[in-house]
Amino acid sequence: MENFHEFIQWINGYLWGPPLLVLLMGTHLFLTVRLRFIQRYIFKAIKLSVSRDSDGEGDVSHFGALATALAATIGTGNIVGVATAVALGGPGAVLWCWLTGVFGIATKYGEAVLAVKYRVKTPDGTMLGGPMYALERGLNMKWLGVLFCVFTALAAFGIGNMVQANSISQMVKETFSVPPWATGAVMTALTAFVIIGGIKSIARVCAVLVPFMAGFYVIGCVAILAMNYSTIDDTLFLIIRSAFTPQAAGGGFAGATIMMAARYGIARGLFSNESGLGSAPIVAAAARTTNPVRQALVSSTGTFWDTVVVCAMTGLVVVNEIMLNSSSFQGLNGATITKKAFEMIPYVGPVVLTVGLLTFVFSTILGWSYYGERAAEYLFGKKAIMPYRWMWVAAVFVGSVSALPLVWDLADSMNALMAIPNLAALIILNGVIVAETRKYLWDGDIQAAAPDLEEAPEEA
Repeated sequence: MENFHEFIQWINGYLWGPPLLVLLMGTHLFLTVRLRFIQRYIFKAIKLSVSRDSDGEGDVSHFGALATALAATIGTGNIVGVATAVALGGPGAVLWCWLTGVFGIATKYGEAVLAVKYRVKTPDGTMLGGPMYALERGLNMKWLGVLFCVFTALAAFGIGNMVQANSISQMVKETFSVPPWATGAVMTALTAFVIIGGIKSIARVCAVLVPFMAGFYVIGCVAILAMNYSTIDDTLFLIIRSAFTPQAAGGGFAGATIMMAARYGIARGLFSNESGLGSAPIVAAAARTTNPVRQALVSSTGTFWDTVVVCAMTGLVVVNEIMLNSSSFQGLNGATITKKAFEMIPYVGPVVLTVGLLTFVFSTILGWSYYGERAAEYLFGKKAIMPYRWMWVAAVFVGSVSALPLVWDLADSMNALMAIPNLAALIILNGVIVAETRKYLWDGDIQAAAPDLEEAPEEA
């Protein structure tokens, strides 16, 4: 088992190395150009996300689908991941992380267009969609859709479940001295209560939880920055300057080259917002919408909120605190840097961090349960849904009481492998994305109805 773990770690070094990062960032830039900087519609998209589309077919509202995707996306990467990027790549990593969010909006948009375009409706009215259906129906490559679902189902149990549950139980143990089994029992019960009801139940909870957790965290970060308002200009200047010039060691920061700042900032940004990984379009396909473009605009705001806003807030707080209290951060790593940065602000800081991590992690468990379930359904049919849900609930408890580094690394590998077939669909079908955008946004009516959905076969 130890040898297998070492092998997985070796594989991860290649999977998450420069080729995949270049492919992901390259897809962001390619779609940004092909879609004439679709990011310019972001405020229109935000407005659409809180409006109803009563004429569209789907299982949940625009906002319910967005909230579920955000629940899965906003997690420890937004807090600990950003600090890790700063520790390894210097302050400039924050700007590169932010830029992946700006350009990643185009990829998240493209994913959702394909998800809704190629979704199918089961005999009971349930909507099914995502990269697997785009690969099957758009490229006639069902085998690649099957591979995507295998990777997704496996990644979900790690990155979306046990690793998250373990991080909550350990944090509660360290902060409040509550034993992991007790935290695990409560979390398991809450998870079961929500996910057994399916996507409608998950979306209802996420629609309440996500605005609260994101709003609380962002307001908390703004409050912390307001206490140091006189140094915000210096912090921004340091971040921008460090992104384009080598950073010498000192002032609480490790030395970093421009390449290091870009590498770690881009890697953490891509890992945080999941643009290009193929997860978010699975729930986008369940939204009530009249056409693919309408929901795609809404889905694209997920990357905006996750990286352009939440990750940026964390980056500003961390860099600002290190700059002001450099001696306190010497020798610390990513996770402890985050904790120390928020602890520097009495009372407010630790509360913001604790509530942020608790809600971010629990919401990730809920959102990823749906991704894994849809992958299992694609592979084995509807009969797999309830067993998968109960396995998911049991895994929450197992993760709470067990440290599973192998599970984390294996999930990391599966997460990277998800991206490859999804990016293939995006690049090959980019003409479809452009055509749909022209039809409903550039030359047409965003309210126009799409053709009737294809019925899925009974066994789906």
